[in-house]
Amino acid sequence: MTTAPIVEMRGVSITFPGVKALDEVDFRLLPGEVHALMGENGAGKSTLIKALTGVYAVDAGEILIDGEQRGLHGTADAQTAGISVVYQEVNLCPNLTIGENVMLGHEVRGPFGIRWKATHRRAEQALARLGLHDLDTRVPLASLSLAVQQLVAISRAMITDSTVLILDEPTSSLDATEVEQLFGVIRQLRDRGVAILFVSHFLDQVYEISERITVLRNGRFVGEFLTAELDRTDLIANMIGKELSVLRSIDAVRHQRRADRTDAPVLAASALGRKGAIAPTDFEIHTGEVIGFAGLLGSGRTELARLLCGADKADSGTVVFQGRKAVLNSPAAGLAHRIAYSSENRRDEGVVADLTVRENLVLAVQARRGWMRRLSRREENEIVDTYVTGLGIRPADPEVRVRNLSGGNQQKVLLGRWLATRPDMLILDEPTRGIDVGAKAEIQAAVVALSDGGVAVVYISSEIDEVVRLSDRIVILKDRRKVDEIDVGPDTTTATIVDIIAGAGAA
Repeated sequence: MTTAPIVEMRGVSITFPGVKALDEVDFRLLPGEVHALMGENGAGKSTLIKALTGVYAVDAGEILIDGEQRGLHGTADAQTAGISVVYQEVNLCPNLTIGENVMLGHEVRGPFGIRWKATHRRAEQALARLGLHDLDTRVPLASLSLAVQQLVAISRAMITDSTVLILDEPTSSLDATEVEQLFGVIRQLRDRGVAILFVSHFLDQVYEISERITVLRNGRFVGEFLTAELDRTDLIANMIGKELSVLRSIDAVRHQRRADRTDAPVLAASALGRKGAIAPTDFEIHTGEVIGFAGLLGSGRTELARLLCGADKADSGTVVFQGRKAVLNSPAAGLAHRIAYSSENRRDEGVVADLTVRENLVLAVQARRGWMRRLSRREENEIVDTYVTGLGIRPADPEVRVRNLSGGNQQKVLLGRWLATRPDMLILDEPTRGIDVGAKAEIQAAVVALSDGGVAVVYISSEIDEVVRLSDRIVILKDRRKVDEIDVGPDTTTATIVDIIAGAGAA
């Protein structure tokens, strides 16, 4: 007997000014399954999720929960219908305790207000179901790593015993061990009959955890497939409308070029470090060179990058930039030396969501020039035309607010902002995190083009195969110290890097 869907969306359309985000999309979700939602950034995945959680009202079509048509007019309606969501960016309260975050809005109450002892006891039980038995619910959430905060967010989402759980990029900040821990919890929930909508750009994870896949492209429904019957090449072709050879061409381009390291380096750091963040490190990068930083979460990748651009102030070592000693004690100092840094924290340190695409693109150039010397409209248009077109930002309307763009297109806006400063050195920290395979290819191709144009690029990614694909050299970090540095050759693979990390002694 065929299981009836717990969620069914029929002919759903949603339109924003200048863009049709969903165009007569069909979707169904069965109880006791993990269903992956796939598509490029801008395909409509986030819009579909927000329609299902009551954030967006649908313009046409209908949503059925347990076979009944439901009007979801807000997140409270979705929660009443048994739908919970955990978004890619963790939305918790770091100033509250772990237990307060888990139970927020669902505290145990008595005649005299909140019963805190009982509330924390329920939080402990909820965390234990995720395997987080050792967490002290009374310590501040801010004391946890981002990875564990993600697990706390999932625990919070399940406090109401939801029948539908939506996970939007839940593994983007988790290491391999934490991913396995999360997948164990997902399987437990699935076996209890919970329907799980899983959104991820990690294809290996999609194939490991999901039973079915729905693909969207340009706001339209492409198809629903059984995971076991869908070849990965066909999945990618359905997502981007291109063959896999387009992606593989990046490898061919990289192997045709190698940076010239005979000249003086663009930047040379000697014993550069910051206590508690990164041990004293020697580092240099040459014109047109791409250097990857590889290591597990907490290895010191971001910490070293922030010292190189002045986002954090070093307490040891020296930096020579373009042959002169440089004092990089602030982001403004880094930008003055034409060192641009794109943070991994796109939401808090990247784009300004309430500004338009135009305003975000020109922001860094205007800041470097000074606010008393405003860019002319002609100069703004040149920047906008160059990077909206060159990076394929969608929709191609510079007056759209960035908050209305998909995550991948927000990342392109952020990249365009720093490219507009015409940097001599560009540091990209997780530029493709949470971005679909098509947008990844576009950004990786842009990195290759930048290095060909003489820009020195530091490239950081938790996806080691991506670091290997793009880099001329790779700096390998572990336990907040540099443990090795290798030239990338035809035989260099992810396994090469993993073996070095595993073989490196503890600090």
